[in-house]
This record gives sequence, C-alpha cells and structure tokens, in this order.
Amino acid sequence: MSTRYVRDLRETDETQLAAVGGKGAHLGALSRIDGVRVPAGFCVTTDAFRRAVEGAPSIDGPLDRLSRTDPDDREATRTLAGEVRRAVEAVGVPDDVAEEITGALARFGGHDAYAVRSSATAEDLPTASFAGQQDSYLNVVGPAEILRHVGRCWASLFTERAVAYRRRNGIDHRTVRMAVVVQRMVVPDAAGVLFTADPVTGGRRVARVDAGLGLGEALVSGLVNPDVFTVRDHEVVAGTIAAKHRALRPLPGGGTREVEVDVQRRERPALTRDQVLRLVRIGRRIEARFGRPQDIEWCLVGDDFRIVQSRPITTLFPVPETDDRDNHVYVSVGHQQMMTDAMKALGYSMWQLTAMVPMHEAGGRLFVDVTRRLAPPASRAALLDVIGKGDPLIRDALETVLDRDDFPLPPPDADPAAPTGPAASAPAPIEADPAIVTALVERSRASVAALERDIRTKTGPELFDFLLEAFEEHKRVLSDPLSFRALMAGMEATWWLNDKLEEWLGEKNAADALTLSAPGNVTSEMGLALLDVADAIRPHPEVVAFLERAGDDGFLDELPKLPGGTEARDAVEAYLDRYGMRCVGEIDITRPRWRERPAALLPAILDNVRNFGPGAAERRFEQGRRTALEKERDVLNRLRALPDGERKAAGTKRMIDRVRTFAGYREYPKYGIVSRYAVYKRALLEEAGRLVRAGVLSSAEDVFHLTFQEFHEAVRTRRVDEGLVRRREEEYRAHRALTPPRVLTSDGEALNGAYRRDDVPAGALAGLPVSAGTVEGRARVVLDMEEADLEAGDILVTAYTDPSWSPVFVGITGLVTEVGGLMTHGAVIAREYGLAAVVGVDGATRLIRDGQRIRVHGTDGYVEILS
Repeated sequence: MSTRYVRDLRETDETQLAAVGGKGAHLGALSRIDGVRVPAGFCVTTDAFRRAVEGAPSIDGPLDRLSRTDPDDREATRTLAGEVRRAVEAVGVPDDVAEEITGALARFGGHDAYAVRSSATAEDLPTASFAGQQDSYLNVVGPAEILRHVGRCWASLFTERAVAYRRRNGIDHRTVRMAVVVQRMVVPDAAGVLFTADPVTGGRRVARVDAGLGLGEALVSGLVNPDVFTVRDHEVVAGTIAAKHRALRPLPGGGTREVEVDVQRRERPALTRDQVLRLVRIGRRIEARFGRPQDIEWCLVGDDFRIVQSRPITTLFPVPETDDRDNHVYVSVGHQQMMTDAMKALGYSMWQLTAMVPMHEAGGRLFVDVTRRLAPPASRAALLDVIGKGDPLIRDALETVLDRDDFPLPPPDADPAAPTGPAASAPAPIEADPAIVTALVERSRASVAALERDIRTKTGPELFDFLLEAFEEHKRVLSDPLSFRALMAGMEATWWLNDKLEEWLGEKNAADALTLSAPGNVTSEMGLALLDVADAIRPHPEVVAFLERAGDDGFLDELPKLPGGTEARDAVEAYLDRYGMRCVGEIDITRPRWRERPAALLPAILDNVRNFGPGAAERRFEQGRRTALEKERDVLNRLRALPDGERKAAGTKRMIDRVRTFAGYREYPKYGIVSRYAVYKRALLEEAGRLVRAGVLSSAEDVFHLTFQEFHEAVRTRRVDEGLVRRREEEYRAHRALTPPRVLTSDGEALNGAYRRDDVPAGALAGLPVSAGTVEGRARVVLDMEEADLEAGDILVTAYTDPSWSPVFVGITGLVTEVGGLMTHGAVIAREYGLAAVVGVDGATRLIRDGQRIRVHGTDGYVEILS
C-alpha cells in the first residue's frame, strides 16, 4: 500500500526519512528486524503536510518573524509559534489527503482504535532525538477523529517547546516537515522504556528497564513511578519495585482514563526477571541494527513484547573507536589544555598529527589512552601521582575504575614502552640558569621563522607534504629534552616549596606568593601588554566612544579618521603582531584568531580603559616582584630560626631561584605551538580559497569539517564530498551540546571524580586550591570572553580559561572555574597575578548566579555563596 500521501510502515526505513519523518523511518526499520514485533500501521507523508500548509499562506509572515526572533525572547517566541500553530490547525486536512487516509483506514480496520503520532523530519536523529517535542495521541477511534488528530500533529510542529528545541540544535524551522504515524492501538498489560545503555553513567554494558502497568504514557508523563531493573551482561543486577496505585487504560469509545490498580497487583513487579532479560535481548538486537544505544518504548501484551518506538540516546558521550575488544581507559585532553569545547574535524585531526602521544577522538574531543600505563603497578603509581598533583578529580576517577572488579585491565606488556610526557620518570634536576630559558625561547623562535620562510612557496599537494614534515619539526621542538627538564624544574620546585613550607612553617601554598611576577611568562605579559594598549587609547575620548559602539572587525581601518586614532590603531596592531595568533579555544586551529577577529579584544581593552590609570602594567608587575621578594625574605628568616634552619633555608633558596627562573617558561611551549598553528592556518586557508575559486567548495570554511587527510585528498583530486561536509556540520552541532568527562572507559562510562573532602563548610562549593588568598566580591559569570563586562574587584566565574583569557585577569581579584588543575594555564596566570583562585568547581557557572556576592578561599579550595 503506497500512495502519494500514505505509505505502509513495512515499506519504510531510514532512506525515506524525508517522506515519513524520523519516527516513521525508525518504525519501518524496526518492523524488518527478526524477532521484533511492531504494531501495524501507515505513515501520512510529509507531502501531505506540505499540501496542507500550502493552503495556509497566513503562516508565512509569523514564520519569517519567528526565524528572526531573538532566541532569548520567550514571549515573542510563544506568541509567534501560537500564530503559526493556530493557522495550521485552521486549515485541517485537505480533501485529497483525507481520502487517502480513510482508504488506508478501511484496509486496516476503519473503526478500530489507533495511536496517532507525530514524526518530524528532524526527529529521532542520531544527533537530536526531539523526544516529546511534538504531540502524539492514543486510542483515537473513527476516521473523523483520526483526521482531526492528524491536523493536531501537524500543528504540534510549532509548539513553543519544539521551536525552542530546534533553536538550540541550530535547525531552521522552514526545513522541517511533519509526517504522521497511524498505528493500530495495542492494549498492554505493562509498558515502559528500555535504555540499552545506562542513561546516567553512559555504561554500554548496562541496560535499564523502566516498567509500569497499563499504557506507557503514565510513566512518560510522570503519573506513576516505574519499576526499575538494571541488567548487566545478561543478568539482572538490581531491581526496585514501585507501589502501583494507578494505571492508564484506554476507553472503549476513544481516549484514556486513569484507573485504580487492584490491591493484589500493587506490590508485584510489572515484569518477571525472565521477561526483563528477554526484553533486553530484543533491545540489543535493535541497538545492533541502528549501530548505537537506543531509547526504546515497549508494550507487553500477554507474554509478547511489541516495540512502539526506538530512538538514539543522544545524550551519551561517544566512545573512541578501537580495533580490539579489550577494556580501555581514556583521559580527557581538553581538561588539561583548558579547552573542553567540541572541535571541528580539521581542528582535532591537526592536534592529533602534532601531539606527542597518540590521541583518540570522541564527541569532537580528544582523549589519551592510559590503559597500558595503569596496568603495571610502577607506571600506574607514577601516573596517578603526577595527575593527582595537577587535577585530583582525574586521579579519583581513575582510582574509581581501578577499584572495580567488573572492569579488568589487560595484563601489562612483557616489555612495556617507556612512558612519555608528564608521567614519565622525573628527569635529572637542573639548577637555576636564565640562559637555559633564553636559549630555549630562541630555538623556538628560529623554528617558527624557518617555517614562515619555507612555507611561502608551497601550494597544492606539495603544501600538505611540506606540512607533514613541518609537523615532525613541531614535535621535535616540543620533545626537546632540555625544554622538558626546564618545565619539570619549575613544577617540581613549586611542589617542593608547597610541601616543605607547609611542613616546616605550617603555611599552605606558599609558592603562590613566591612566583608573583616571575620573569619571562609570555601569557601574563600578554595580559599586561593590553593595559599598555589601553594607555594609548584612554587619552582620546572620541576613540573610546567609537570603540564602545564598534561592532565588527573593520574598526581598525576607521580609527585613523579620529583624533588620536592613528596612535590607537598602531597600539592595537603592535599587540596583534605579538599576540594575534591567540584566541579562545586556540588548540582548535579552526577557531578565529585575534588577528582574524580583532573585535574580540575590545571588551577587555575598554574594561582596562575604565578600570585602570596610565602605567598600570609596569606598576602591577613591579608590585608583584616586590611582594615575591618580601615573601622570600620572610620565609628564609623564619626558616633560619628553626632547628637545622640554615640547611632548610639554603634548600628553600635554591628552590625559590629555580621556580623564579623556570616558572615563566611553563607558558612558552604553548605560545610556540600556537605561533606555528597561525602559520599552518594561513597556508591552509589560502589553499581552501583556491578550491572555492575552482568551484570545488562553496565556502573556504567548509574545510574545517574535513580532517587534514581529507583536505589533502580534496586538494589532490579537486573533489569534495558535500554530503560529508554537511554531516560533519550536523555532528559538530550535536557534539557542542555534550559535556566531556574527565575520564571515559571503553564501556562508555563517563567519570568526573570527586574530592572526598570533609573540610569544606556546609553549602560551600568544593574545588582545587591553585592560588592562595581569600577574596570577597561580585561574581561575574562569563561564558564568552567577548561578552565580559568586568569592573575592578569582580570575581570571574567561568567554565575554563585558556591563555587567551589572561587579558581579563588584570582587572579581577578572584577566579572560579569548572575545569582546571594546579599547573594548567589559568592556575599559573592566577598565581602570577596574585588572584585568589579555585578551579575544578563542578557546576560553578550553574550554581553561582551572575551578580551574587561570593567568597573565594584560594588557599583552602572552596567557594562560599554569600547572597
């Protein structure tokens, strides 16, 4: 049975999503799986919807206005969505469509009961489920009522919740069409939902069954509490049986009603254990067919399961692909690089090619497989020790995995490779010698200069061959043994000072004051240099007024037209010459650099103009230097007064010298990476421009959704798979909505660790102390640096801060972040600037409201909300 407007469910599958919508496509595919029973029915196609709205020209105006409405304007959204919905409902079902629907009903049983269910083309997709966003109706009886409910399903495409969901997922209202599924109504003894992966932890070996008596709508709507069964590896490992006082049942003439459950049935489970296991086996079959974990709605009729819906669980974090079936443990790269946002394909593939260790992509983020380093006791202890010093939450998450009996790690290799990176055995210490840092910086600069010189003549496939060689030089610079020793010297001196001075003097985090204004920190210098830019702008009121209303990146060209504008432009240009390769999320090469989008700096520049006077940069640096020197004298004097004090003071002095010599260098390797990335990006965008001019690409930025290898192939063949680019765009939108875990297992379990502390006051938010001091002030919750509007004394609360945030650090007194560790960039710069800082505060941007008064305990690692 197939006509223009009606299609039998058994004739549909995912290839017909445009005609039958997501739900119809999935139901059609489900009906073809061996051992899966789906109630019979048909789809009213999207052509029928299109035919109906053609008769409703009154929707065009409000739909246009709806597309242009500010997403945050809920009142306008509600009003315009209501106008569109009423217009669609008023049209009804056109006669030719109604004729085909009633003909289909006659073949299935015209006066039987049916479920009439929405099936939008942007529904039940791998990247967006749209669960519950459109309307469905149960136990609809008679052709007239079914036609009426088809019209109501069409109109539900424009409910306020559906409109808001599409906005959040970047889906254009005009591109979505509505099909309607009409299925024979089944009258179940029990019904519910099966998740083929744990919806909370993400574990893929765990399935969860929610079950209740009667129609499943009672569970979905929250009318009753479900029985909950947890199944792991073909065994029911947990079960909670709810008291069943009410159930939803169909009425003979249509509709549903709530009924009392017989007393004898109230305490009995809705399903037997054998039925739970059989249902999970069916779910695994469905999961295998669709290739990802599923959220499945089921009904039990007698002892027979019917599947009435299956959609992907879109909230699960993806698992890195492997070529074996072993257990694996992955640690997030983003939590160490302070950039947990999703990356585009070119971004993560470039980082993989230039990183020092293999990295695995999942959900647009990168992870390092630490399984082999966790298996042998010696390397496990070294890894946990170093990770724990930087981020105790990652350590706790790893220990949680290690403590489990049901997740054994593969045995250690017979001859395991020596670990690389921070968890490797500590190098021999080096004494404080500024000439070492000078030489390392010069080597990096020379390497970047050679790259800029040699890349100029490279185009086409030759460019990509050159870049692959350049990536090896990139890694050679990063792996310079002397550079690694200098980095470790600064970090180990910091740890030594904190441990010993707390032991000897009872002082926590003493190294924080000793590192103030350490020389050669390119990231802290970047923040102070923007104060100098403000000095060049502040004396010129017309320039300040112009910049306050400047909204695009062309402001630099306009500045010379104003009194003092040339001086202002030159100051900004000089800043961009030194730091223009930086930006928020800079490890993703696809992010626009400050040189590409200089307007991103304007909020910080204007904050500096308002909040500081001339010469603030020099004064601030000198003040930090003097404070560090005074702290050094104080500490050494107090140590000398202790037993064996001269020895303790001498050892401490060596460590202070070492930390002040090498602490600033901690930021330079990242600066070198980003400097090289700027060179790579310019060359790659020029190549993308050639593809656009040749008609191969519609936009140069389309290459951002190709991996480096795919980009190389596109240049070689002069062909690009447009469908791949669009799919990657869709995946990127979906990945942005996911929150990456600190630790991820190959089972899909996402772990974020816990502090397990008993020294945090009730109601306070626990975190990691990374910069000493206690400060109280106004919280400014800022998720985008370009939207920062800070005043002197504010406390910045944000998700994470990479080096690009340092310009806003100069005007605040405290810092709270959700992500970070002791040696991540934000922590290092907080100490350089003397900010009280607590990082790793789970949910900080959600739990702290903008404008609240808070107190940051940077020494003890917690935040109090005062108002």
